[in-house]
Amino acid sequence: MRSAMRDRTIGSGVDEMSLKYIRRRIVMLAFAGSGIAMLGACGAPAEQPVPAGLNLSLTRTTASGAYVVTLEPPTAPPPLNRIHAWTVTVNRASGEPVRGARIDVSGGMPQHGHGLPTRPRVIDGDANGTYRLQGMKFSMPGWWTITLKVRDAQHDDDVTFNVVLPPAAS
Repeated sequence: MRSAMRDRTIGSGVDEMSLKYIRRRIVMLAFAGSGIAMLGACGAPAEQPVPAGLNLSLTRTTASGAYVVTLEPPTAPPPLNRIHAWTVTVNRASGEPVRGARIDVSGGMPQHGHGLPTRPRVIDGDANGTYRLQGMKFSMPGWWTITLKVRDAQHDDDVTFNVVLPPAAS
């Protein structure tokens, strides 16, 4: 085997097998270096101040005024890095509870450009217009939005809530 390798020696004294090994190592190191650089760029974001005048009310009227929606977190402030559930109450603008609504959930961190880390959903509406929002999770402190799209036989409307989690909210 050694004599076969010696026969394939390139003028500089490095055989083809060694040259392939060196090239492969260079490529692997280049990929590893670029991966480390990307991880460094994605490190812990600097804390950004919450915008002045942000409405933090957990009772809001939907965009077209069809509903008044109240969000109730399990604790104040809501937990960090744990799955938890909220209570959602939906009433018509007249105050009448909304029964049988379909409510879709979205949200995220506007200052960071990412959505919620889970896919929360609203279930279990009752006669009082109270629903359970399950699967909520906040992965870091800061300003989050929760948008609820509420639909029933009469209206289709949405509302966005602002929630700010302090660094010690775990």
